[in-house]
Amino acid sequence: MCSLLEIDSVIKTYSDNRILTDIYLKCQTGDIIGLLGRNGTGKSTLLKILFGSEQGETKFIRIDGKVHNRAYQTKGEIAYLPQDSFLPHQLTVIKTIELFLGKDGIQFFEQDELMGRLVNNKINDLSGGELRYLEIKLLLNSSSKFLLFDEPFNGVAPVVVDQLKVMIKAHSKNKGIILTDHDYRNVLDVANRYCLLTDGSLRAISTLEDLIKWGYLPVSSGVNT
Repeated sequence: MCSLLEIDSVIKTYSDNRILTDIYLKCQTGDIIGLLGRNGTGKSTLLKILFGSEQGETKFIRIDGKVHNRAYQTKGEIAYLPQDSFLPHQLTVIKTIELFLGKDGIQFFEQDELMGRLVNNKINDLSGGELRYLEIKLLLNSSSKFLLFDEPFNGVAPVVVDQLKVMIKAHSKNKGIILTDHDYRNVLDVANRYCLLTDGSLRAISTLEDLIKWGYLPVSSGVNT
């Protein structure tokens, strides 16, 4: 079943600086939307507003036709990966998995090449990359229809980044995903739709030339989309 997330009329101002101006975005099952933009343009703020943990002056968020003011309060609708860890550090990995996914979810991790050997460790003992991998896999295997990933590849080894991209693409068959990362090449590689946040507005991106046109990449860029 295909689900639809619609975001419209999002406005956010800090002091006298309006960073989001009448933002519109649509995400549906099967989408992996890459949210690009320079530091400070409001990418993280937009994701928090979509999740409901931060308010804007105005916003209109609808999932499958139902309006949500704080989408995170409705189970199974939307989940958010913030830049900082959200897992309780004192728990073991296996207990954390059970709390998030139930006992049936443990099998997804015990058979995992990276996490299988770490299930009895405490969250606090994991490296930054291991922790990020665990968080992303938990959310991908959750019941949420939509996922918001803020810097999912930060601090993760390149070989693990490649694994995460494969997992994200596989789970997008059943979910809609919006992600942003400081390394735009990872975003371009994993996403199937792109948009650029610049000057408070969200612009659809189709080609590399669009990123150059709006000043996100230099004219000499050799990146292929």
